[in-house]
Amino acid sequence: MGELLVLIDHAEGQPRKLSLQMLTAANQVASQTGDTVSAVWLGEGASGAADVLGRHGATKLYAWDSPDALGYVTLPQVEALQQVMETSGAEILFFASTNLIKDVAARLAIRVDGGVITDATGVEVADGRIVATKEIFGGELITKCTFADGRKQIVGISNNAFAAEETGGGAAEVVNLDVSLSEAATAAKVTNVEKQVTSDRPDIAEAAVVVAGGRGLGDEQGFELMEQLADVLGAGVGASRAATDAGWYPHRYQIGQTGRTVSPMLYIGSGISGAIQHRAGMQTSQNIIAINKDGEAPIFSIADFGIVGDLYTVVPKLIEELQARKG
Repeated sequence: MGELLVLIDHAEGQPRKLSLQMLTAANQVASQTGDTVSAVWLGEGASGAADVLGRHGATKLYAWDSPDALGYVTLPQVEALQQVMETSGAEILFFASTNLIKDVAARLAIRVDGGVITDATGVEVADGRIVATKEIFGGELITKCTFADGRKQIVGISNNAFAAEETGGGAAEVVNLDVSLSEAATAAKVTNVEKQVTSDRPDIAEAAVVVAGGRGLGDEQGFELMEQLADVLGAGVGASRAATDAGWYPHRYQIGQTGRTVSPMLYIGSGISGAIQHRAGMQTSQNIIAINKDGEAPIFSIADFGIVGDLYTVVPKLIEELQARKG
């Protein structure tokens, strides 16, 4: 019986929602492979997370509680993960499929003779190897991917592909790592980190409900209406590329192939035509509601529920009804 590793993505001492979802996915795989699930935490604050990680299925927590873990660019994380994989004998590593960590995963794969699959929305086991489901060509095709024989298996998991589940286990056993960095790993240093100003709304990548607006809003004032709807639903607010390019909403909230990918339980798109660029970032949402005055808009082809009408008539009535039901 070996170990299946999960690289924990975290912020301010807390594991991100996706990390807990990855632990659930890892336990589903481990039940078929006979492995135990171990978490890997690179950076400060690991000890405070042992309880929540244990409740979500991690029996062990490899912790490199050092500012060096994130104080340099990419290579310290690569070298730490290489050390953990080699000493634990792990054949499988799950990671959060974000741009920064994809860079770490790619470099790690070369060092450990592994393969990398990113943006997996499903994982299963066949012939002892991971088979991952992922979408390609902007979501036009759904593929099944696996690894060549003898390769380490490094799998990036997409947001909200799995529901995080507590197993009821106790706190994970903390194993402190002693990592000696190479000269190359300290060549590029992080000199400053500027925290983005955020609202009290949930981040769109982790939100259970996402409200998004597009070109059909007409101007930036339309996003005030989107924010009102979001606040009633406890949702995050996103935007199409057309809306962010027009300067109506910040680019960090862009949803699409060149923006961010969301997969909430409920997605409500208003004034969004549904071009392939946008659909690539949201079509894995579990329930899609589209509001558009053009009944031929492409977004209706993937919507579970569509409303053909003026969003400035529909959305205020929707907000009014939701507020009334909340009492």
